Amino acid sequence: WFVLKEAGNPVITVLSVSLMHYLKSFYNLTDLTDETTAVRREASQMTEKLKEMQKFFGFKVTGKLDKETMEMMKKPRCGVPDVAAYSTFKGKPKWQTNKLTYRIVNYTPDMSVAEVDTSMEKALQVWAKVTPLKFTRINRGTADIMISFDHGDAYPFDGPEGTLAHAFAPSPAIGGDAHFDDDEFFTFRSSRGFVLFLVAAHEFGHSLGLSHSNVRGALMFPTYSFTSPDRFSLPSDDIRGIQSLYGKHMILKSTTLIQPDPNVPTTPNACDPNLILDAVTTLRGETMFFKDSFFWRRSPSRSVTQLPIKSFWASAPDNIDAAYEDPVQDKLFFFKGRQVWAFNGISLVPGYPKTLSSFGLPSSVRKVSAAVHVRSSGKTLLFIDKVYYSYDARAKKMDRGYPQRVESGFSEMTGAVTAAHISNGYIYLYSGTNVYEFGLYSKKYLRELKNNFFLPC
Repeated sequence: WFVLKEAGNPVITVLSVSLMHYLKSFYNLTDLTDETTAVRREASQMTEKLKEMQKFFGFKVTGKLDKETMEMMKKPRCGVPDVAAYSTFKGKPKWQTNKLTYRIVNYTPDMSVAEVDTSMEKALQVWAKVTPLKFTRINRGTADIMISFDHGDAYPFDGPEGTLAHAFAPSPAIGGDAHFDDDEFFTFRSSRGFVLFLVAAHEFGHSLGLSHSNVRGALMFPTYSFTSPDRFSLPSDDIRGIQSLYGKHMILKSTTLIQPDPNVPTTPNACDPNLILDAVTTLRGETMFFKDSFFWRRSPSRSVTQLPIKSFWASAPDNIDAAYEDPVQDKLFFFKGRQVWAFNGISLVPGYPKTLSSFGLPSSVRKVSAAVHVRSSGKTLLFIDKVYYSYDARAKKMDRGYPQRVESGFSEMTGAVTAAHISNGYIYLYSGTNVYEFGLYSKKYLRELKNNFFLPC
């Protein structure tokens, strides 16, 4: 896992040293030997590789080293190069047996032996729970997966906070082995340092044949993100990836009734006919559908991934009431109860959360049930059950003449609005298990759909 080393103020220094090193490490930027054209061709190649990186992370593709790209380069990350969506290594290498061995060769001084042992076992079980794979620990000899905190391969680490670890795809000899940088400070579950379980679970994904994913929030996303090990749940993108190699976990029939763990959140089912979404919003060309502590992420290509909310927005609440995007400000707003959170991408905007009164809503409003922003007018519609307000985002004040009944602005809409979003020139208002389509500007009622119309089912 890698972090940009600040190399002075001049932009050319950052471009020529830090950026070049990053692109060489993770995007196959190659050295050029023809001195007559090397400078021009190298600059062109760096631009193309930078575009490749920006596309991978879902940023605006400019080929320029903007702030968002710089911030991503600073994040601690895995030392394996990047590819796209959930992906496997070239040639789809995989183990030819479902029974694998592992051996912990040595230990980090940051943690007790028991903590390291537990972290490694738990990290392997992340993958065993969703596949037929079984892992057995051995204490001597050569295992399929050799785990060490100092190593002698040709890929040296770079000191604290740089590349945290790396692992090798399934193959003979070094294949499957996972190496951890002993210059890092590893922890059992604290956010101070790097949680070994999280780093190891990611690296073991490589050991089993997965490459990196560009799905933010996926375990196989290249950069490190803290999540409490006690609350960790393998995202669906990673499940689809590993099951594409090894198949699904076979559950044996049993007469024993197993009670569900009340501490483990139930994953919502998009195909549930009684599904009522908490909120819907767009974000940088994608659409997000929220339910309980999870959300579905729908890309412009219509691929859908389900993830925990906190795997994407660590500071966000679960069970949100409403959400909307203001693309002009490049901010995403979440509402829950009397509070509102604002995010720039995945980062909480300083000063938030704030109260609903920051929008000019009266103190009698206890929650917002839905919200949607109309970019062309700069107006944000805030729904409170069967009435709505119009907030002028440019003037930062509430429009006069509100609240109005929803039915007066959107004919045929007689129920309470529970979610809202805009797509392809239409505004969609959700009410219970149904969604109603209106013309964005005419507000003319067009048709009634099921609540999961936009979700895979």
